[in-house]
Amino acid sequence: MNHRIFIVDDHPLVVEGLKSVLADCEGISVAGTASNAFEAMEFLKNNDVDVAFLDINLPDVSGIDLCLKIKERYPNVKCLALSTFNQRSYISRMIRNGAVGYLIKNSTKEEILTAIHQVQAGGYYMNVSLNETPSADKPKPLPFLTRREKEVLTLIAEGLTNPQIADKIFVSVTTVNTHRKNLLMKFEVTNTANLIKLAAQHQLI
Repeated sequence: MNHRIFIVDDHPLVVEGLKSVLADCEGISVAGTASNAFEAMEFLKNNDVDVAFLDINLPDVSGIDLCLKIKERYPNVKCLALSTFNQRSYISRMIRNGAVGYLIKNSTKEEILTAIHQVQAGGYYMNVSLNETPSADKPKPLPFLTRREKEVLTLIAEGLTNPQIADKIFVSVTTVNTHRKNLLMKFEVTNTANLIKLAAQHQLI
């Protein structure tokens, strides 16, 4: 049986490294690669994929949200997170959104192959620890922000309006408005002042 692998990561070195690892593996082929969520969804429209490796920190939509989109539209695709992040909150959100595994980017070839075979057989694979014990007074984890959201947040803090931000980062005002709404939702605040205050407390701006 041939396992068709799809790699979604915007770092060429990571993509080439993973392709190199899988190149001489019997029964495994790389069906394609994408550098962002839009490219990934377009690719999946016309190509059969068994396992998708998803970077969490993508430039447009996060790998966490992309995982949910893929599972909703292509439920047979097994999604595996491949990330530098090993925080419990990211791992649990990926699993909640339908991922069947979570690997750290410094995983060995054996771990990557084991993950592919294990999830294809209907199992889960993780090489990160979930032994962290939550405590009552533990601060709430920071929301995961895409790089674009971080950029918009910084410009909001500088006092720029939505049209000014749109002009500065070459996107539509509607897109900026969507990012602003997402930031309010992720930080669980109702206005820009509280958003800036919270972001400043966490040294994000």
